[in-house]
Amino acid sequence: MAVKFEQVPQDDPQQRAGAARQPDSVDQSDRRVPINLRQSGPTPVEMLISTRVRKSPYWHLAYEAGCWRATVYNRMYHPRGYVRPEDGGAMVEYESLIHDVTMWNVAVERQIQVKGPDAERFVNYVITRDATKIKPMRGKYVILCNEDGGILNDPVLLRVAEDEFWFSLSDSDLEFWLRGVNVGMGFNVSIAEIDVAPVQIQGPKSEALMTDLFGEGVKDIPYYGLMEGQVAGHDVIVSQTGFTGEKGYEIYLKEATKYAEDLWYTVLAAGEPHNLRVIAPAHHRRIAAGILSWGQDVDQETLPFQCNLAYQVPRNKDADYIGKQTLEKVREQLDAGRPPFSHIMVGIRFGGGKVTDYANDFWLISGPDGGEPEGYVTSPWYSPELETNIALAYVPFDLSSIGSSLTVHLPVEYAAADGSTAVEAEVVEVPFRPSVNPNARERARAKGIDFAD
Repeated sequence: MAVKFEQVPQDDPQQRAGAARQPDSVDQSDRRVPINLRQSGPTPVEMLISTRVRKSPYWHLAYEAGCWRATVYNRMYHPRGYVRPEDGGAMVEYESLIHDVTMWNVAVERQIQVKGPDAERFVNYVITRDATKIKPMRGKYVILCNEDGGILNDPVLLRVAEDEFWFSLSDSDLEFWLRGVNVGMGFNVSIAEIDVAPVQIQGPKSEALMTDLFGEGVKDIPYYGLMEGQVAGHDVIVSQTGFTGEKGYEIYLKEATKYAEDLWYTVLAAGEPHNLRVIAPAHHRRIAAGILSWGQDVDQETLPFQCNLAYQVPRNKDADYIGKQTLEKVREQLDAGRPPFSHIMVGIRFGGGKVTDYANDFWLISGPDGGEPEGYVTSPWYSPELETNIALAYVPFDLSSIGSSLTVHLPVEYAAADGSTAVEAEVVEVPFRPSVNPNARERARAKGIDFAD
């Protein structure tokens, strides 16, 4: 079986792979491996399903639910579309998310367990935030940096016991890094991937569905809180977390390779009264919430201060951690007006046709005069609530102030009504719209501080 990766060929010769060139005008001098800014457009190929890439315990169930395309995430197949384009595509899935309730196969969030007497000390050494302030049965969104301050991963970290943490990974293989760190440091911990696979339950009716599954106690789970439970007689951990700004939860099934079908079908049945739909991760909604996607918005050469994650670098953590010396030096340089990087992330609104699917390229950005490109879009989508296209993007500092005018260079399929592919844009605040649960960045900002514990 093969899953279509892209369906629509790109006929504009300027968008074909052979005609695409890396622009020299975007300053990438602070990177060792520049971002690939070639505008190659869609590539209509099939993604081979082979044993080199893992199938999650829910993969066949996602296909049964209508999955018609996928990507690879953490070396696993990851569903990225259920409603076909001719039936409304990703925007129909979006409607279910913001009005009803949805279930996502996110088993690609591989769970790396760190367990042992030194678990807290080890975790505190590899994350920037303070692990000692995470109580058992609580979690936090965290980042791990390398010695240069680059972001290696931005997982949800679950503390399931005093001596046990789970790193619920974004898209980069962290287990090897953690094991390598401990070879040199010798903490008394075991580090391994475990047979736990989550699904996300997201949307305004998620609490009602979860109450049907777990009882009234689920209503008492705080944001980033955890609860033990069972689905179809099998042990799970429940968290109030998710990749949206909507109300939502994740159900982490233990021994998932044995019991995936039991969980999946039980949730589907419980979801029928609530109009549950199985959908792909809702990048349209996470962009509006200002939630980042590793590999798309950030990578191992991105510093937290470049991408709205400065709050992840606390000013009051005394303990050492990987990257601390570099990150504190970068903060001093920023405070002195000498940033060591050329681009910074902003939010933008922009014109053109409605962007209703994943972008194939990092679209280029020029100044208001539309001259040579100086920046690039990482994550664009159309927001029905705001009635405009929105995006996260990297631009030079002199173009980053709120209200700054820009020009976004779109592919032809999103051209403006007059046929123009160079459209006006404006730098705006992030997040673009409120979330049900404000994240740590917004809570810190409300307190007048620039970091979160």
